[in-house]
Amino acid sequence: MSYAIVGFGAVGQALAHAFARKNIKVAVASRRPPEALAPQARAIGPTVVAKSLRDALEADTIILAVPFGEHREVAKALPNWKGKTVIDAMNALVPLEELDGLPSSAFVAKSFTGARFVKGFNHLVAAILATDPAVEGGHRVVFLSSDDEDAIAPVAALAKQLGFAPVKLGKLSEGGALVHARGRTWGQLIFQDLFKREQ
Repeated sequence: MSYAIVGFGAVGQALAHAFARKNIKVAVASRRPPEALAPQARAIGPTVVAKSLRDALEADTIILAVPFGEHREVAKALPNWKGKTVIDAMNALVPLEELDGLPSSAFVAKSFTGARFVKGFNHLVAAILATDPAVEGGHRVVFLSSDDEDAIAPVAALAKQLGFAPVKLGKLSEGGALVHARGRTWGQLIFQDLFKREQ
């Protein structure tokens, strides 16, 4: 399984730290050329590799960490998303009417036709997401939701591999609404820093 993070701002870098901590190889890409990202990527760890957007999108699993308005540009970079898993780690700070009345991830999913689409890693602020998720005899929780039940299992496995405790919230418009930012309305679980004790 290969991984890429698209977007190398605060959230993208926080996620890169999570991969580096576990020595899992991950490509990182943004609008900037890979040589501009390379020094920061190297500073995070040897398993974090800066690539062009096109090369990064060859990964099996792609985490979207771009500003919300840029997701369409990423979607256009591939003619076909079939066989890819896309994890939406964005929050939509746009007026509700721009989302056609949908939860933000359901709106974004329309641009990634054919992809297995999962909302995840978006509810924590970047500074917390960047820290070691092993806390107080347990693991920091990340919430996952998807309209494709089969898509959640491999993302939950990745979250565990990164040291997090995945909690499934069901469909995007149901439990997933708890972690969606829509305009000025924030889901009740956004910014909740929770952890699960070892069973």
